Amino acid sequence: MNENGTKRREWVKNAAIVFLTVMLLLTFFSQTIMNYSLPEVATQYVQSGSITAKIRGSGVVESGDPYEVKVTESRKVASVAVRQGDTVQKGDVLFYLEDKDSDELKAALDELEKAEGDYEKALLSTDLTASDIQTAENGISLSDYRNQITVRQNAVKAAKDAVKAAENDVKEAQRIVNEKQNWYDAFTTQISIEGTVNTAEEQHAVDEAKRELEDARNYKAEMERERDRVRGELQGIKDNISNLERELEAAIREQGEESDRVYELRDNLQGERDRAAEYENNYIPDYDRTIGDLEREIPNKEQALKDAENRLEAKKNEDKTQIVNNLKYQQSIAGAELADAKEELTRKQSVVTERQTALTEKEKELSDFKSQIDRVGNLQSMREAIDKAQEKVDELREKTTGTTIVAPISGTVSSLNVVAGNTTSAATPVAVMQPEGKGYTLSFSVTNEQAKRLSVGDRADLVNAWRYDDLTVTLASIKPDKNDPSQKKQLTFDVTGNGATVGLNLSLSVGQKSANYDLIVPNSAIREDNNGKFILIVESKASPLGTRYTASRVDVEVLASDDTQSAISAALYGYEFVITTSTKPVEAGKLVRLASS
Repeated sequence: MNENGTKRREWVKNAAIVFLTVMLLLTFFSQTIMNYSLPEVATQYVQSGSITAKIRGSGVVESGDPYEVKVTESRKVASVAVRQGDTVQKGDVLFYLEDKDSDELKAALDELEKAEGDYEKALLSTDLTASDIQTAENGISLSDYRNQITVRQNAVKAAKDAVKAAENDVKEAQRIVNEKQNWYDAFTTQISIEGTVNTAEEQHAVDEAKRELEDARNYKAEMERERDRVRGELQGIKDNISNLERELEAAIREQGEESDRVYELRDNLQGERDRAAEYENNYIPDYDRTIGDLEREIPNKEQALKDAENRLEAKKNEDKTQIVNNLKYQQSIAGAELADAKEELTRKQSVVTERQTALTEKEKELSDFKSQIDRVGNLQSMREAIDKAQEKVDELREKTTGTTIVAPISGTVSSLNVVAGNTTSAATPVAVMQPEGKGYTLSFSVTNEQAKRLSVGDRADLVNAWRYDDLTVTLASIKPDKNDPSQKKQLTFDVTGNGATVGLNLSLSVGQKSANYDLIVPNSAIREDNNGKFILIVESKASPLGTRYTASRVDVEVLASDDTQSAISAALYGYEFVITTSTKPVEAGKLVRLASS
């Protein structure tokens, strides 16, 4: 047991020693291990010194005042008499053309032929009249057309107004007819009412009298039945009183005056006697009085019924002949007025029909005249098309170039845009010439910041152009770049010398003299992102395991540059290490290792 415990403690001790040894090794060599994983950077001190800021650019030499030789018609080129770069005099032959009509003249002749054919076909139309043709040939002015159309339009408007007025008259006549008809119909209704005796009121009185008599008789019978019933109930009460009196006498004899049974019987007997008195003094007299009233009232109601029946019979026999005859006479007057109103309505409706017919005729006259205008106008348009086509043919024949194209000025042939077999185009010059005595230019764009360092008149140097050492290049203008006017300027140079030709590609450098600056870094140290230009400097920090180096960003403004260095403005003291190159991408805030470490 002790031997096993000793072995276990020995194993734990050995493991702890190994762990501590590994930790010590990792601690002492962690700096070296980490350095191998960091980007290795090359650095250089920020320095002071001088820079000659040159601006470089390249461009193509162009004519300062190019002259384009154009042909206004499409002709096929038979041969080219000159070459690019040749010097020619005004009137020298540049191109020979085939002796054929131009495409434009052929097209104009075809157009003239088509216009004449269309006009001849139109004359054969069956819709045309001799008057149409005569009018088209004589010509009619637009103002004449408008005046005649206005006259016919006014006639149509007047006819429409007349129809509208007649329709309003018809509406008024119809209103009067309706009014007369209603008057006539009212008499018919009244005659029907007055000719028939209306006994509804009298019949209602008879029915009401019968109902009241029947109700009185029924009520009297009901009261008599109720009185008989009450009398029967009273007799029952009296019989009950006799029985209670006999029971009371027996109870007094058997139980004495003071017994409970005697008291009970006396109470019941008194109650029955009270009920009998109520029936005799109140109920039966009330029924007797009511029945007596009804017996007196029924004869009156019987007499009222007879009176109502007599009035009904008298109403049925009433004579209304005079009233009906009077109403029929008044209706005959209303009928005569109704007939007159209908006759007037018919007359005014015929006026509407006549005026609508007149309107239709006026509208047809206007429509026919417009159709004639369209026909005549179409013929006139065709004749005008013939005249225009003829004018175009005549014009092209007058401008026909002939079989040669000659130089319009003296100068140098800068470019030739056609060869033998090509067809000329009015939109494209066949050749471009450099006028005799005119200079050459060259242009390229720079940033606004670069343009600030230049002045008109600065002399530019040719870069690697020893073959053209006789050329002189001078800055002639500084203007906003049309493609990016807010950010760039276009530099235009005058190019002079015997070697200047159109199309020559030259590289230039131009700029100010040398200047001293406090902060100069290699061009490779300048970086740029969306926030602008910057450099990365190396900052060091001591630690227990050694010195660590961190890349730090510093925003800069480039003041001047040459081929290798740039002068900058930045928040620097002037002795910082700036990163120029690295083995891996470097970001601000990340650890790096120096190339010398």
